[in-house]
Amino acid sequence: MAATAVAQKAPAKKAKPTSFFWEATAKTGERKKGEMEASESAVVEAKLRSMGLTPDKIRQRNAFDDFMAMAGGGVTGKDILIFTRQFSTMIDAGLPLVQCMEILGSQADNPAFQKVIYAVKNKVEAGSTFADALKDHPKVFDELYVQLCAAGEMGGILDTILNRLAAYREKNEKLKRKVKSALNYPMIVLFVGIGVVAALLLKVVPVFAKMFADFGSALPAPTQFFVDASAWLQLYYIHIAVAIASVVFGFKYTYENPKGRKFIDKVALKVPLVGDLIRKVAVARFTRTLGTMISSGVPIMDALEVTAKTSGNRTIEEAIYHVRAKIAEGKNIAGPLSETKVFPSMVVQMIGVGEATGAMDGMLNKIADFYDDEVDTGVAGLTSLIEPVMMVFLGGVVGGFLISMYLPIFTIASAIK
Repeated sequence: MAATAVAQKAPAKKAKPTSFFWEATAKTGERKKGEMEASESAVVEAKLRSMGLTPDKIRQRNAFDDFMAMAGGGVTGKDILIFTRQFSTMIDAGLPLVQCMEILGSQADNPAFQKVIYAVKNKVEAGSTFADALKDHPKVFDELYVQLCAAGEMGGILDTILNRLAAYREKNEKLKRKVKSALNYPMIVLFVGIGVVAALLLKVVPVFAKMFADFGSALPAPTQFFVDASAWLQLYYIHIAVAIASVVFGFKYTYENPKGRKFIDKVALKVPLVGDLIRKVAVARFTRTLGTMISSGVPIMDALEVTAKTSGNRTIEEAIYHVRAKIAEGKNIAGPLSETKVFPSMVVQMIGVGEATGAMDGMLNKIADFYDDEVDTGVAGLTSLIEPVMMVFLGGVVGGFLISMYLPIFTIASAIK
C-alpha cells in the first residue's frame, strides 16, 4: 500500500524533446521539408498545420541521420551568409525572432547547420538573448558575429546589423576565394608534376633501364642520371614518404604551437611576392572588420580585441593588441599603428584623418575597398608569374626525360651508320 501511495505521488516524467524530419505540402501545392524538435510526432503535426502546411511524412531522427550529418561536413561560410541575409529580411519584415529561426531551420539544406539553428531557437524560446544563444556555437558563429548581434539587440537595430554582417561576410568570402585561387593553381600543378615524375621514375625508367643493360655500353650522362634516380627512388620510396609525412605533421604541430605560429607568420610576411599579398589581405580584413564593428556601435576596445583575434596572422594580431593597449592609456589610434611598423604608412595616415574628422568607420571601409582591389591586382600578378614558371618546370622535366631516354638509341643508330 505504502509503495503504491509513493508511486501515485511520483510526478510523471516529461517526455524529452527529440528531432523529427517532416515533409509537408503548402496551400500553394509547394512541397516543403525540414526538421523540428518536439516531444512526439503529434506535436510536430499540430505545429505544421498551424503553419498552414499539410503533413505528408513525419519521421524521428536516428543514429544513421547523425552519422550522415557528420559525414556531410560542417557548416560552411556560404551557409552562414545565406542564413544571415534571409534572417535580416525576415526581421526587417517584422516577423518574430523565434518564428524566423523556425522557418530558416526548416529550409536549411545542411543538416549540421539545421541542428545549430534549432538549438539557438530553443534557447531563445527558453528566455535567452539571441547573442547568448549564438555563443554556444563558437565554431559556427565567431566572436565578431556574436558581438555585432549583441550590439544590434541592445540598440534595437538587429535587422541593420544583420545586413552589415551579410555584406561583410560576402566581401570576406570573396577575399578568401581570391587568395585560394592564387594558391590552388600552383599547388595543383606542383602535385601533378611530382606525380608525373614519380610515375616515370617508378614505372617507365625501369623498362628502359632493362633495355639499356642489354646494350652493354656506357650510357650518356643525362640517361644515367634518370636511371640512377629511378633505382634510388625504388629503393627508398617508403623512407621518402615517411619523411614527407613527418615534414607535414611537423609543420602542422609547429603552427599549432603559439611560438611556432608566431615565427611562421613573421617569416610569411617577409617572403617575396607572397608576403606582400598576405599583408594586403590582412590590412583589408583588419579595416573591414574594425569599420563594420565601429559603425555598428561596438566600443573601440572590444572592436580591436575581436579584430585582433580574426586577423589570421600572429604578427598582425600582436600589432593590434599593442594599439589597443596604447588606446587604453589615452592615446589615439594612428600613432600606435605607426609604431608597429606592420601597417603601410598610407593606411596609418588615412586612419588618422578618419579619426580627426570623426568618420573613422567610413574611412576604414574605403581603405578595405582599396586593398580588396590591391589583392585582386596582386593575385593576378602572382598567377601570371607562376603560370609560365610551372609550365617551364613541367615541360623541362618531361622533355628532359624523353630526350635522355632516347639518347642511347640515337647513339646506337648513328654508330650503326
